[in-house]
This record gives sequence, structure tokens and C-alpha cells, in this order.
Amino acid sequence: MGILNNFFGSSKENKNKKVTFVNWIDLNSVDQLSEIEALSENETVAIFKHSTRCGISSMVIKSFVEKFDSSLKDFKVYYLDLLKYRQVSDEVGYKFQVIHQSPQLIIIKNKEVLTHASHYEITKIDLKSF
Repeated sequence: MGILNNFFGSSKENKNKKVTFVNWIDLNSVDQLSEIEALSENETVAIFKHSTRCGISSMVIKSFVEKFDSSLKDFKVYYLDLLKYRQVSDEVGYKFQVIHQSPQLIIIKNKEVLTHASHYEITKIDLKSF
């Protein structure tokens, strides 16, 4: 069976592969915040702050990805690993005047925060409305 699975592909492998339309961009530098501001003048941009050690954060990011469909494939979402880049997270709060939470989704347009949410409230934001 192993040879046939290699040739035709395992049905288990195909079932486990999920297509995601999230346009993740790693946010790992304070300098990128200027880039986000500039982009937001022409389009809506999001920052997703995620803690890789938090169970709630893991559940929320999974739900976020599942809700993201092909109509949102061009929507830019900056992914911030809070544990690796705490200084960047702090600067996001200062620059956009949003109190730190984890997980957190911040929606930015014209250099201003349109909305933000944390924890399970993230899944209630209708990204298509932006």
C-alpha cells in the first residue's frame, strides 16, 4: 500500500490538508508598523497578536483561519508572535492606542484603528465589512 499511496496520494493526507486563504505576513520588527500605516491609507490591514503558549489563543486563531474564505484572500493580516516579539507588541499598543491583550485582532484603515477585539470576540468580527 505504501507505494500506491506515494503514487496516488493517501486519502488521509488529502483530508488532513486544509486550504487557508489567510494572507499572513510576519510582523517581527517595529519598523514594519510604518509600513502598516502606509498600507492602511489605501486598504484595510489587520494585526493578529497570538501567544503560542495560550490555549485560548490557539483555539481563536484556528477559528479565525476557518472563517477566512476566498473572498478575503487579498486581505493582509500581520501575524505577531507575542512571545518572540514582545517589544513589537508593546509598540503596536503605543502607536495604535490599543491596550495589549492576547489573542488580539486590530483592524486598521487610514492609520487609525477601526475596531479591535480580543479572545473569543475576535471570531465575531465580520472582516468582509471592511
